[in-house]
Amino acid sequence: MITTKYVNYKKVLNLSGFHLLVISFWCTLIAVLFHVFHWDWMIIPWVPVALIGTAEAFLVGFKNNQAYERLWEARKIWGGIVNASRSFAAMVYAFETDNSETEKSELDERRKKIVYRHIAWLYAFREQSLVPVEWEHIKFEEDKLKNTDKKRHRIIRAGFPDYGRTPIFLKKYLSEEECELQSSYNNFATFLVSQQAKDVNELKNMKAISDFNQMQLQDCLTEFYTLQGQAERIKKFPLPRQFASTAFVFNIIFIMLLPLGLVSEFSKLGDWGIWVSVPFCITIGWIYIIMELVGDYSENPFEGLMFDIPMLSICRSIEIDLLQITGEHDDLPEPIASKNGVLV
Repeated sequence: MITTKYVNYKKVLNLSGFHLLVISFWCTLIAVLFHVFHWDWMIIPWVPVALIGTAEAFLVGFKNNQAYERLWEARKIWGGIVNASRSFAAMVYAFETDNSETEKSELDERRKKIVYRHIAWLYAFREQSLVPVEWEHIKFEEDKLKNTDKKRHRIIRAGFPDYGRTPIFLKKYLSEEECELQSSYNNFATFLVSQQAKDVNELKNMKAISDFNQMQLQDCLTEFYTLQGQAERIKKFPLPRQFASTAFVFNIIFIMLLPLGLVSEFSKLGDWGIWVSVPFCITIGWIYIIMELVGDYSENPFEGLMFDIPMLSICRSIEIDLLQITGEHDDLPEPIASKNGVLV
C-alpha cells in the first residue's frame, strides 16, 4: 500500500517509463514523416480519433472501477479478520465455568496454544495469498520476461526483499508436530482452523467452557473460514480477461491513431505547430497508459507489490493485540513501518 500523499515520480517512471519512450518515439516519428517526407496520405481526420478516445475512456474507467472494487473488498476482508481475531482471543480468555475440571495452569496453557495457533493462521493465510497465479504480473515476469523485468518489479516491491518470513512465525507459534504437517496440506491455513475447532471442543468436554461459549467460539472460527474464502475468491478469480484485455488493446489502437489525427490539427497553425503536437500527443497517450496501468495493477490485491493490501502490517498489528490479551507485555514485536513510502 502506497502511504505517501503523492506518488514518487521515480516509481511512476519505473512503472510506465518504457511505455513513455515508445509513445515518444511513435509521436515523433509521425511528425517527422508528415513534415520532412510530406506523407500527407497517412493523416486521418480528428473526429474518429476523438470518438475512439471517448469510448476508450469509458472502458478504462469501467475497468478501474472494478479494480478498485476488488481492492476495497480485499481491504474489508482483512478488516473483518482484525475484528474477528480480537473477539476470538478475548472470548478464549474470558469464557470460564465454575465447574471446570482443569487446573488453572493447564487451562491457561490451552488458551495460549489456541491464540498462538491463530497468529500462525494469520501468517500462513497471508503466505498462501501471495502465491502467484498465471494472470498476475509476478507470474508473468517469472514465465515470460525472465531477467528482463526483475529490476523493475523489485522497485515496484518498494525495495523489500521477499519478506517471506512465515516459517519463522510458524515455528514460534506452533508446536513442532504441527509445523511438520505443513507440507502435508495444500491449504495449511484451513487445517489450522480445523485444529482450533477441535481444541475448542476439548475445552467444552473438559467443562472449561459452556456449550453456549463453544457455539460462540465456533461462530468465530466459521467467520474465519468465510473471510478466508472471500479472499481466495478474489485471488483465484481474476477480473474477467475479456474486459482487461479489451481495454488494453483499445488503448494501443487509440495511441497508435492519436498522432495521425492530432498532427493534422496542429499543422493548421503552421510548420511549427507540427512539432508542438508532439508533446501534446505524448502527454495524452501517457495519461491513457497510466490509467490503464493503475487499473491493471490494482485488480490483484494479493500480489506482493506496492499496490497491495498491507497484509504483513495487519498481521503484525493483530499479533501484538493478541499477545497482549494473553498477558505478554515484554518483548512485543514492533509494528511494521512503511519503507520507501510503501506499507506491506
